[in-house]
Order: sequence, then structure tokens, then C-alpha cells
Amino acid sequence: MNLWMVAALAALASASSLPSRAAETLTVCLDEDIPLFSVHHGKDSSGFQLAVAEAVAKQLGRTLQVRWFETKLDPDDSTVLGADALLSDGRCQLVAGYPLVRDALGKPGMPSARLPDFDGATLADRRRRIPLGALVPSRAYHSEPLTIVLGATTTKPIATLADLRGLRLGVEASTLGDAILMLYDEGAYVRQITHFIPGRGDLLPHLEKGDFDATLIDLRRFDAWRAEHPETTLRPSGYYYRISFNMGFVGLSTEGALIEQVNDALGKLLEKDEIAPLAKANHLTYLPPTSPEILEHLTLADLRQE
Repeated sequence: MNLWMVAALAALASASSLPSRAAETLTVCLDEDIPLFSVHHGKDSSGFQLAVAEAVAKQLGRTLQVRWFETKLDPDDSTVLGADALLSDGRCQLVAGYPLVRDALGKPGMPSARLPDFDGATLADRRRRIPLGALVPSRAYHSEPLTIVLGATTTKPIATLADLRGLRLGVEASTLGDAILMLYDEGAYVRQITHFIPGRGDLLPHLEKGDFDATLIDLRRFDAWRAEHPETTLRPSGYYYRISFNMGFVGLSTEGALIEQVNDALGKLLEKDEIAPLAKANHLTYLPPTSPEILEHLTLADLRQE
């Protein structure tokens, strides 16, 4: 075996032990269990965010490689730190479906964080702390609002939060929807609200049974319920809360050139109206990005406003 072949095999072995960063590959991290956004079980993968990542990779002339990870419902876990850790450890170049909120961008307040669980993670990976970098967003490609969902017997039209007066309300505790309803009109709805534990999937089944009249929930959650339960009697109110979250990709500041290329690709997809059909194909209600693209600091005073 000549020296050139020895060197080539050594380089190949070295490259195979590291996360793929080949120029012809776009490596994107996706959460494995956000129905309609991104889902991965065994060999089956689907979701709107996956479809957008595939469309962007195609625009860039690259092959998409997905690194699937898991976000646990744990108050000690941070999706922001988890995304940064994956990027800073070279597991992917971008994270898709990232909320464009000012506090979730830039340099985190902590210098390091543990990796979330991901496909192929070892025990050593779970123990390591990763020095974190600064997060830079792409342009937004869709908006995700909160919406009011009504039970079958609720016929009252809902145009504002004030229209919820007199209705029995249900909401998951310690969520944005909970804060909005609890703070509304100096706590006017406090006695109307039944709280449910997040993560148990109890909220919409109880609304379906008529245990309360309405809820304030992520639009994606309602879309996912309708996709899984086509016979549902739950109804959309058509009301969207005034503050919504634009979604985009996020990468490290060291990937500035790639972010620019992704922005150009997203611009072409939006201009040709090719993103909305991807949402429809995944049973998701598509709303275009709102202005401003990056949501500034969200305060309690903001939530008290109608």
C-alpha cells in the first residue's frame, strides 16, 4: 500500500469519527417529537420543519443530513442552551424551527451546557459540558401564534380576549397561555380557569369532553390534534393572540456565510410561495412571518395588554 493510500485512509478514518461538516452537506438539528413540526420514530420522519430544511438544502445544492435530538419536559432543561450545545459541539450547522426571540439569541448567560439526548449519543456525551457560542438567526419563514380553541357547545364568537367572559377556561399551568389568561384585566379570569399539568396531553381531551368551554393554546398543537382526530368536535375561533413567534433557523456566529446563503434560499422560497404548501402538506396552518422578525423582550406588562 503506497503512502498516498495510507494518508487517504487515515484521513477518512479521522473524518468518520467527527460530526459531518462536508461542504456538500447541510447538517440540521431537529427535535424528534414536535408533531407536525418535526417527528422521528425509528425510520419514519416527517414534519413541516423537516420539509423546510429539505427545501433549503435543495436550494443550496446540498444533501440534507438531520441530527435528531430530544427535548425533555424538565424545568432544569433549556431548549436555548441545548440548541447552542449541539451547534457548539459540531453536531449540526443549524437548528430548525427556532423561535426568533431576542433573549434566545446571542451569547448565553452560561459559559457551558450539557448536550440534549441525540441519536448516537454516548454516555460520555451525556456527561460532557460544552463551551457555548453566540447564536445568530436566519430570516423567519413562518409565524406561530397562540389561538383560542372552542368546545363543541360554545357558539359565542371570539374576536378579543374580552369575549371569554362567562366561559369556563382551561389552560396548561406555567405556559404563556396561562400567564396571558391569568393576567388579563387584573386577574378577571382567575376564577374561570382550570389548570392542567403540561406534558400529560390532558387539555384538549378534556375540552373535547366538555369539561370547559375554551382554551388558549399554540396553533400547532390544535392542528396536530385535528390531524390525529379528524372526527374532533373542537372548533377554531379564528382568534390569534396579538403576540406571535416567528420561527427560523439558528446557527453560531462563526457560520455567518452559511446563514447568508440560507437567508437567500429562504427568500427565494418565500418569493415563490413554496413554503406555505409545505405546511399544508403536513396539516399545518401556515401564517407568514410578522414584523418585527425578532421579538424583543417579552414582559408582564406586554401580556397585560389586549
